Amino acid sequence: MRAAYQVLVIPFIRRKHGIEYAILKRSDMNYWQGIAGGGEMGENPEQSARREALEETGLGEGCRLIQLDSVTSLPVVHVVGHFLWGEEVLVIPEYSFGLEIYDQTLNISKEHTAYKWVSYEEGVSELKWDSNKTALWELHTRLNLQNNYKENYVKI
Repeated sequence: MRAAYQVLVIPFIRRKHGIEYAILKRSDMNYWQGIAGGGEMGENPEQSARREALEETGLGEGCRLIQLDSVTSLPVVHVVGHFLWGEEVLVIPEYSFGLEIYDQTLNISKEHTAYKWVSYEEGVSELKWDSNKTALWELHTRLNLQNNYKENYVKI
């Protein structure tokens, strides 16, 4: 049974020229997004994120998962099409994650027709949902702050 939350996962890879992010094109609605899906009863959001990444792209094991602070509220009718958890549950949270991968090949499921590696700027331009754009901004900013910290850190 589905749990009353969603997850969003944005795969990324570090390259010599910078960080790139994977976005996926939905097969049913023809727009770009991150990996998205619902939690299952008995899972926590991290477990759901790993399962969704594995189901939709074949990624997950051996990849570093980064939980982001970005959490949005989604209308249940936009997620499952009806009031699955009763009429009193109108919105559910969507928890966001980054997934660091080390090989650029994704084996996408039938939920998607394509994927592509993009810069931050292209990702923000291509993604449909504001929640995806916010999570991408947070992930991009965190990774760049981390890189700047490492570059500017001097051992004494």
